[in-house]
Amino acid sequence: MTPTDDRSFPIALAAAMAEPFDYADGDGIDFEPFDAFLSAEETTDWFRAWTGNGDVDGDAFRVFGKDGSGGYAAFWLIRPEPAVADQPVVFLGSEGETGVIARDLGDFLWLLAAGLGPWEAATPYDSDRVPRPDVQLAAVAQRFAPDRRQSVATLVELAGREFPDFDDVVMELCR
Repeated sequence: MTPTDDRSFPIALAAAMAEPFDYADGDGIDFEPFDAFLSAEETTDWFRAWTGNGDVDGDAFRVFGKDGSGGYAAFWLIRPEPAVADQPVVFLGSEGETGVIARDLGDFLWLLAAGLGPWEAATPYDSDRVPRPDVQLAAVAQRFAPDRRQSVATLVELAGREFPDFDDVVMELCR
């Protein structure tokens, strides 16, 4: 069974996306959440442009936000479970960066709570960056995923270990 084309946010994601994200002049979270998942047509248009491949579609993604440069955060519909919240969260950056940043929505909520957005989790090469935990997002994570709290490093490592071939899968689609 594969996920349906339901484009409504899971309740936990809607709660997190309703919170303000503080960019803090570059020291906070660089993330602009959408009000709903991109439509199938918008997702396909974006993924074709991102890959340079007019033959692909965006059916494997549910895009829910972007960073300031236009990189997208999405659920990657790779697991056979139908629930979007059970799918890994990925980042596809405007400069070709890719990364699986969370194994599922529960893990993603704790990344946000720790002060990391999708871009920050996928691009850890800014070693001077100090995450700024967010009390409101921590309350959302505690409400919806109380048993999933772990360090940022552990969350990102577990996601990368479970889906080590994400970059290869995506790059094979690029032209």
